[in-house]
Amino acid sequence: MTASDIRWDEDDDGVLTLTFTRDAKLNAVSPGMLDVLKDAAAELDRRDDLRVLLLTAEGRYFTAGMDIVGRETPPEERPEGPASGSAVRRYHRQLHVFLDELEAIEKPIILAAQGPCLGVGVELAVSCDFRFASDAAEFSLPELSNLGVLPGSGGISRLTKLVGPHWSRWLVMAGRSIDAAQALAIGLVHEVHPVDEFAARVRDFAHSLTERSGEALGLAKLAIDTAAYVDRTTARHFDRVANTLLLTSDEHRRMVLDFKERRANRRAQPAPETASREES
Repeated sequence: MTASDIRWDEDDDGVLTLTFTRDAKLNAVSPGMLDVLKDAAAELDRRDDLRVLLLTAEGRYFTAGMDIVGRETPPEERPEGPASGSAVRRYHRQLHVFLDELEAIEKPIILAAQGPCLGVGVELAVSCDFRFASDAAEFSLPELSNLGVLPGSGGISRLTKLVGPHWSRWLVMAGRSIDAAQALAIGLVHEVHPVDEFAARVRDFAHSLTERSGEALGLAKLAIDTAAYVDRTTARHFDRVANTLLLTSDEHRRMVLDFKERRANRRAQPAPETASREES
């Protein structure tokens, strides 16, 4: 990896932004770039001053997928012959484990695809909490069509939970691409914005999350993830336990007092018509 492959920025509001800047290689994800992603996730998880992780890119693509040329030779492709199945799975589990850890971080993670997002880019996207696309973006999983393998690092399991088997078959088995409008329609992305205002709109959203309670956001993420996997009764029990922690916190009491004070101040102000009559 060179210094120009990926940029790390932190702002005063606690938004950590990683930007792919490897346009000469269509932002193909190299092992070095993946190491930076892992470091950023660890820092987000560890540091209280970091509130949101935003994954973006510059150039023609968000990413063309994993850098096949620049990667370490996997066990199944080594000259001495294919390794055992367990060795192959162990090698490829590295990315799977990272995406599981990314999904588990109790802070919001946003992926913003300004252009085409292929392969590992989609696997990364479905591991995030929020996904945005510009109207120039498209999404595809070409692993089966191009390499005869599956997007096996959550590219099928997480994708299917999001969009269902109908569209997973279209993307994985048929190897078809979908544009930003289709991605929005099937629930793969939350919003689509024009290219010329895309970066600003995504950054505004990221900063809006920093204004919310970090503890409440973390517990909301846990509650949502729990509800997706357990029965309704268990999910509701989790909701009540999580909310008990929030309802008894100093932060909640402070926010209630602030809300009451703002409402009292609004009531104390004269209505616009009344004020104009008094002035006349």
